[in-house]
Amino acid sequence: MNTLKRLATLHTSMTQQGLEAILITQAENRYYLSGFTGSAGYLIITTNAAILATDFRYVEQVGRQAPDYDLRQITGDVATWLPLILAELNIKELAFEAEDLTVSRHNKLQDSTRHLGIKLVATGNIVEKLRTIKEPGEIELITRAVALADAAMDYAASIIQPGLTELALGWEIESFMRTNGSEALPFEVIVAAGPNSSLPHAQPSDRPIGPGEPIVIDIGARIGGYASDLTRTLSAGQPEAELKNIYDIVLQAQVSAEEKITAGKTGHEADSFAREIITRAGYGDNFGHGLGHGLGLVTHEEPRLGPNSTDQLQDNMVFTIEPGIYIPGWGGVRIEDTVVMKDGKISILSRARKGLS
Repeated sequence: MNTLKRLATLHTSMTQQGLEAILITQAENRYYLSGFTGSAGYLIITTNAAILATDFRYVEQVGRQAPDYDLRQITGDVATWLPLILAELNIKELAFEAEDLTVSRHNKLQDSTRHLGIKLVATGNIVEKLRTIKEPGEIELITRAVALADAAMDYAASIIQPGLTELALGWEIESFMRTNGSEALPFEVIVAAGPNSSLPHAQPSDRPIGPGEPIVIDIGARIGGYASDLTRTLSAGQPEAELKNIYDIVLQAQVSAEEKITAGKTGHEADSFAREIITRAGYGDNFGHGLGHGLGLVTHEEPRLGPNSTDQLQDNMVFTIEPGIYIPGWGGVRIEDTVVMKDGKISILSRARKGLS
């Protein structure tokens, strides 16, 4: 992690937006800019200063993980110590992350800095936009997380059988990933069988898996802080005819998108490559979410691939391609890969086997 390079890129964005200083409160942004993995801390960044403020528990950790930062040990609420630092830096205007700072904390901060004449300026996704373009080291960590999820999915396919419950299968998958090197999973394992699979974000239940029905499994591993995201639809035993038909439609939609998406396309255009196929097959109303989303320190980040997305896809962006069809009362099918844009084209990172069995 090149902290100084990331800070320099942030400085450029701040200058373009006319920002004098920024307060970073969002955990993933704090890590991205400093390397600090502690659960509590704040960054105060100007073009001339980079301060990391945290409490006694993390003082030694900051020295190890964020040596490029000026450490300040703090106690109490942010409103009690931040004005002192801002006064020291002679800051008159402070940007904050509007997506993260609560109204209550904003009001306290405003009250505590009013006597200094400091203006608080809301800013949106300034660091998140920097995170959309992945560095080689980030892509390497994501690739490792993808490989672990692939192995877990192949393991799941090998043990699925009628009578096994969704919860039991989900625990087997989670145990496999943790045993084989995953950090805390980026999201709860999804195992949804039969009619439960019509819920895109179903929670595993004690329902036994039945023969021939769809089983949607959505999993992710985390390596070095970076997440993967993978979905396959499987079947225990010979799949039903309707399942075969819908699976083929979803797979065709995914393959089409992965072949046609190129750098410069918008999220809307990317989504349309898959959506057109599903719509022509008569299931347009059953594909109710976007085609995909960015992936990195969190599972859902920029860019967004969906009907209303104007995000432009660029080299070194990592995102998912995950069309689906969901039919209430019957079930659903989703197939998801993690991909990276390289040399203007999609490179598929996910290698888990596709197919219903």
